[in-house]
Amino acid sequence: MNKTRTIIETNDVTKIYGMGDIEVAALKGINIQIKGGEFVAIMGPSGSGKSTLMHILGCLSQPTNGQYFLDGDDVSLLDKKQLASIRNQKIGFIFQAYNLLARTSALRNITLPLLYNYTNPKTLEEGDERARAMLDLVGLSDRMNHQPHELSGGQQQRVAIARALINDPVMVIADEPTGNLDSKSGEEIMILLHKLHGQGTTIVMVTHDPKIAGHTQRTINLLDGLVDTVVNNSHNRREIQHETI
Repeated sequence: MNKTRTIIETNDVTKIYGMGDIEVAALKGINIQIKGGEFVAIMGPSGSGKSTLMHILGCLSQPTNGQYFLDGDDVSLLDKKQLASIRNQKIGFIFQAYNLLARTSALRNITLPLLYNYTNPKTLEEGDERARAMLDLVGLSDRMNHQPHELSGGQQQRVAIARALINDPVMVIADEPTGNLDSKSGEEIMILLHKLHGQGTTIVMVTHDPKIAGHTQRTINLLDGLVDTVVNNSHNRREIQHETI
């Protein structure tokens, strides 16, 4: 990943919800920039706009006004079909609840995004080879045929991380990736995210936990739909890594 390349850039992004005369401004003019290879956290209290911002950055919704450039392309005005294609090609998602298909093997859960990759299609054999490489990366080579109910929470999240990486996205969005895990499993997931970041993966993580946010290079704090503060986590991150790795 070219670390001088800008992956995320928003210019005065707003998001307004409402019907008729009742409108609520969830975002009131967000300006952020995230470079390739960065590991960034987005934090904020309930109602701050962090979930709305995540949905826009993940191309799950469009801003009401303003521009959002993803990997150099303005995606602000794309329609739903175009946004779906961008999500599949450029973004990997990691969710708090894992979102794995039940009664489906780890291998098949990981290959699922390949079915919708029409830009760079792969044969079944190529897809399986790629999925096995992702399983090896997250330390689950021996669990490829296990279904979600046969895996621990931490293992399910590892499968979800492998799935997020299968299409070689330009960035990964992690929404509370340790939220459903015990502290030990959560630490293991953060160590894995550090490993991916060390390999050049751009990671944007949404979290409510200051300690988890401290693992990242910087934290963007939102308040009332605006960027409140941006905190450099370099010192905290060194201390946390020393404790957990």
